[in-house]
Amino acid sequence: MGLDTHEMYGGSSWRRLTCWRLGLAWLALALATQAQDAAPAPYVGETVPPDIERMVERGLGYLQRLQAANGQWPNPGGQDGPAIQGLALMALVAEGEDPRHGRYADTIRRGLDAMLQQQDEQGYFGPTMYHHGFATLALAELYGMLDDERLGSALARAVNLILDAQKRNPSNAWRYRPNDTSADTTVSGGCLVALFAARNAGLEAPDEAIRQAIEYYRSAQGESGAIGYMDASGSGLGGGSSGARNAIAVLVAVLADERDSRLFNGAWSVLRSHGEQDSGNYYFYYLYYAAQAYFRADMAAWRLWNRQTADRLIATQNAQGGWDGPHGSTFCTTAALLTLALNYRYLPIYER
Repeated sequence: MGLDTHEMYGGSSWRRLTCWRLGLAWLALALATQAQDAAPAPYVGETVPPDIERMVERGLGYLQRLQAANGQWPNPGGQDGPAIQGLALMALVAEGEDPRHGRYADTIRRGLDAMLQQQDEQGYFGPTMYHHGFATLALAELYGMLDDERLGSALARAVNLILDAQKRNPSNAWRYRPNDTSADTTVSGGCLVALFAARNAGLEAPDEAIRQAIEYYRSAQGESGAIGYMDASGSGLGGGSSGARNAIAVLVAVLADERDSRLFNGAWSVLRSHGEQDSGNYYFYYLYYAAQAYFRADMAAWRLWNRQTADRLIATQNAQGGWDGPHGSTFCTTAALLTLALNYRYLPIYER
């Protein structure tokens, strides 16, 4: 009859041998992990600074208190609607708040219910395609987080409306209404990013639709590399180049795998040289897109920009925890929080 291992080695000797073997296993695992860490992974393991954590927590608390009993968010000083709902929902989940449980879960669910009620039978989140683009983006980001059968059909109808509107548009882009025949680079940015997010969520966003939209941005790029409002000349009520428009172009170029293109390089150069000076009354709109553009384009540049921007946002956060400015305090607060959300990277569209 043979001896078992415990009898063979003796109790204490067996424990020492076992610990030695486990030690080797842990060493091998540590070396493998170290080797993996040596591979390009520019943002893994970064810690969110405590002052940004505090600022975000105050901002989320402000949004929670501001929400009405029916789940809608008013936008004091600006227009409310589906875009505000979508931005608020994304701000809540972008920092890691769980829509299924936790102190913000009910806030998120009521906000989502209110936003879904604003979609019409054709899938449109009116009153403009601005609203529709941001609401569609929010649906795409929430789609994989919630077991809610309403989300799939609502997102599919919203995406189809974006694609149908593009097909009717001579510029293969978008403007204020689904049947508009003109286009601009700001509305188009919201719709195009929503298509990328929907594609990430598993819905169909045809390559040809993406290609045509990127061609529109090329047509709106001037000789300096700057992006105009409606075309390269900057014609239209919105004027010429702006920080937000150049940031949008950088973002969509990277999402379309156009990093080596003139579209990307020209818009990125202009954005870095004087993007903030070009933001005008749309500072928070600029921040929302510039954060994503910097993050996608250059992590070293983003880290510097992020720290400087966070310092300014800390200095301007109001006593209630929000931010004030043109276009409404809820919009400004959600834009500020989404600017900071690249420190957390929970939203699928923020994956690099």
